[in-house]
Amino acid sequence: MPDEPAATRPAQLEATEAPDSAQPRRKDPSEFRSARWFGPADLRSFGHRSRAMQMGYAPEEWTGKPVIAIVNTWSDLQPCHAHFKTRVDDVKRGILMAGGFPVELPAISVSESFVKPTTMMYRNMLAMETEELLRSHPVDGAVLMGGCDKSTPGLLLGATSMDIPAIYLPAGPMLRGNWQGKVLGSGSDSWKYWDELRAGKITDQDWLGVEGGIARSYGTCMTMGTASTMTAIAEAAGMVLPGGSSIPAADSGHIRLASESGRRIVEMVREDLTPRRIQTRAAFGNAIAVAMAMGCSTNAIIHLIAMARRAGHDVGLDDFERYSRRVPVIGNVRPSGNQYLMEDFFYAGGIKGLMGRIREHLDLSCLTVTGRTLGENIEGAKVFNDDVIRTTANPIYGEGSLAVLKGNLAPDGCVIKPAAMDQRFLKHSGPAVVFDDYPSMKKAVEDESWDVTADHVMVLRNAGPQGGPGMPEWGMLPMPKKLLKEGHRDMLRISDARMSGTSYGACVLHVAPESYVGGPLALLRNGDTVAVDVDARSISMDVPEEELARRRAAWKQPEPRFERGYGWVFTKHIQQANEGCDFDFLRTEFGAPVPEPAIY
Repeated sequence: MPDEPAATRPAQLEATEAPDSAQPRRKDPSEFRSARWFGPADLRSFGHRSRAMQMGYAPEEWTGKPVIAIVNTWSDLQPCHAHFKTRVDDVKRGILMAGGFPVELPAISVSESFVKPTTMMYRNMLAMETEELLRSHPVDGAVLMGGCDKSTPGLLLGATSMDIPAIYLPAGPMLRGNWQGKVLGSGSDSWKYWDELRAGKITDQDWLGVEGGIARSYGTCMTMGTASTMTAIAEAAGMVLPGGSSIPAADSGHIRLASESGRRIVEMVREDLTPRRIQTRAAFGNAIAVAMAMGCSTNAIIHLIAMARRAGHDVGLDDFERYSRRVPVIGNVRPSGNQYLMEDFFYAGGIKGLMGRIREHLDLSCLTVTGRTLGENIEGAKVFNDDVIRTTANPIYGEGSLAVLKGNLAPDGCVIKPAAMDQRFLKHSGPAVVFDDYPSMKKAVEDESWDVTADHVMVLRNAGPQGGPGMPEWGMLPMPKKLLKEGHRDMLRISDARMSGTSYGACVLHVAPESYVGGPLALLRNGDTVAVDVDARSISMDVPEEELARRRAAWKQPEPRFERGYGWVFTKHIQQANEGCDFDFLRTEFGAPVPEPAIY
């Protein structure tokens, strides 16, 4: 960063280690991790070599070469990754060109579109699977193929814990949607036109047209949802090749990115360039700054906290709040922006262009997967449309994308997305209408005789990490049909759930501790006054402490959500939203070494 007086320098997450400035020593092939499997002249390695030959490989294909795992999250029920079935061949081509030996290792696809009750239940399963795939197989490095919401953090969590050289290949956003000459954006326009249908403004035939036109290619949501948020974060943290996080999935440049990622990972193995060398504390500061500037998904907070802590850095809500006050939203992409989509963002200069415009908020000395610094990667970056990627002097919103609120309703914090809501609710108080489950809330909002106004505060509880179960994306509570027909399109809504990054509205999310474990949200009752002040970063319920104590004494925890299997493990070990929703038994305790498997 340029020299500045300490009083004016943006708050940074200080690096716990400086990136290597000297050229690292290149590994000798005898030091490759895979050599432990294939190298020794003993019976066990005979078995490894003979089974490789059983598959048609010759010793010349692996001897002295890095073995590269391609962790592929393709499946027949993962539309965001539909192109991965063939894109994996492009990765293999790059690995072979660079003198490596590629092996494909499939992993759970965590499809946001189809997986129930929520993909958040399975992010940590993907993380565990990735870590164990890499640990248990004879591999020296990995290309991680993901993109759909939870696949990015899941893959990176596992690769970080394993800490062998790894590079992330994002799926890329899909093409713009289209209906009757209108440009459609994933999620955002789904909610918009669903409300218009419920209000009687469009027909069922119109709705069918939206349904068929909103997703017209493979790739992730083309709004600034969780998918594009997390791939941008991965690049800002140094784990993606420069500009790679914003290339559309259907663009031929994405094929070239796949091949280049394959070539680069081979060199990373020889350089022993591992995730923990890249993912310093300062690198996660860069990720937070970029997220705030892009108009990021609220889910960024949960995933980024988990990712940073896996890398050994105790990043938390206070770090997000510091950046939120300093870094404005300059990415004019829905839902925080009012017009453009990720395809427009890419053509306007993409993530490199955006980072170039907030360079004063970045630590440009951070090392990346290129072996160069972030500053070197974005040198000369240009912006070609000043309305899509604004300047910091002309932002979409004057502060960051997210705001962290605290108070007696959320002592451990909650989050709201100020840039994507009706601004009159930035400071609001009103009587609560409380729901203990989603079905009862869903029934109420369809009742046109319900005595509710736009000044009420809708509350859904028992929707958090344990209560949901899995913290589903229920946080954009549907507007009451009665209010829609009156012309209202927003109201204050509070929950311990998450919401899609493509969602919008005055939705307070991730209330911690969650109600299912006895957080204060569990004590709220119908008619209690709830107050939110985004500028003051406060959220509270106007209930005397003595009354809260009486309610707390009478509270009983709901019935267990699971009694067996993965669900039981999840609810027993999942941490709260402000801690990143990782499993408690996967904590790294600030970088403890990972044991390698014994090979007998």
